Amino acid sequence: MKIAKGLMPFLLFILMSVTFLTGCSHVDKTDVEAVITNELNLLKNLDSDTTQKYISYKELFPDTTQEIELSKEIKEVFSLFFRDFDYKIRNVDVDNDTKEASVSLQLSTLDARTLAKDYAQASLETAILKAAASDTSATEETTDSLEERYLILDNLLKKNKYETVTRDCTMTLQNTGTDHDEWEIQRSHSLENDLVGGLISYLSDNNLLSPEETLTIYLNTLKSMNTEQMGNYLGIESLLNTSDSDKNSIASALVEQVHQNFDFKITNCEEQGYTATVSTTITTFDSTSILNTFSQEQDAYLSSADAVIDGSEKRYQKSLEMLLNDIKNNTANITSTADFHLTNDGVSWKLDDSNTTIGNAIFGTLSNSPVSEETEDADSSEDDSYAEESED
Repeated sequence: MKIAKGLMPFLLFILMSVTFLTGCSHVDKTDVEAVITNELNLLKNLDSDTTQKYISYKELFPDTTQEIELSKEIKEVFSLFFRDFDYKIRNVDVDNDTKEASVSLQLSTLDARTLAKDYAQASLETAILKAAASDTSATEETTDSLEERYLILDNLLKKNKYETVTRDCTMTLQNTGTDHDEWEIQRSHSLENDLVGGLISYLSDNNLLSPEETLTIYLNTLKSMNTEQMGNYLGIESLLNTSDSDKNSIASALVEQVHQNFDFKITNCEEQGYTATVSTTITTFDSTSILNTFSQEQDAYLSSADAVIDGSEKRYQKSLEMLLNDIKNNTANITSTADFHLTNDGVSWKLDDSNTTIGNAIFGTLSNSPVSEETEDADSSEDDSYAEESED
């Protein structure tokens, strides 16, 4: 008992010493956790000011050139993104000598990689359709408008349900207080990226969509185009030597043939640095069959007495009607191979000369249409004139 009584003051002294030595560190850890909890809870509660504090609205799209005011729609994008946000503090390390703290966390965010791929697809579709809306030889260009980009994200977040994924994250805090502790989270690009589940790095990945995925978007978007869009994008009317009204009717018939017959399958892809060749099998309407049928009908008509009686204008209209009916009544399709070449410009994969490449794959040999005899005579006169000048 005397030994036990002698040990009690000693043990009490040791316990008080340990408490004194570790008490400061424990308080510091509690203070650090309180700062983290306060800030991240604001994100969970969809606080707009806190969101902007850690993730700049321009940070997701640093290459945009057009500045805008923060609209309600843009602010709502982050509210939608962080609606399932959560976190768990795993460990806190405090270094009182350097006045720094390191906190390891597990963040729960929506699947940012899937969202980024959906965005890349929707953005390319929008660019292709925008090019198709112009009757000039426009090419697809991604928009520089920050607002348009956020509207695409807004639509995706409202339309789709994304899974929740976890991500490890490390936060660094600095004690900036002089008279008392004042812990402050140190902002960084890495932290911003972690808080949005890696969305910043995914959106800047020029290989986010593979060459095969990129070509698939081009061809699937084409299948969804209406007559005017497809006519503009593929230059259907440039295949035809007819008046505007005649071009419209034949263009509509050709687009209908595309909708009925067009399909594709990717068979191979070869990448070499920043270039890629994607091999496909393309199924489309049989343009050779259409032209053969038309040629036979036209020859039979032109050799008949009716063609002589009809006169040049009526012969032209009759030939045009035959071609239009042959296109409309066509049921034959054909499958052939086609190679598409893509280039990675450092932002994403782009289909080289997309309009011409796709047009050739779809329309094949269909590059002729009835020509009025007046046009033929004019062309003939020009050829004769050129021949005379050459002889001189």
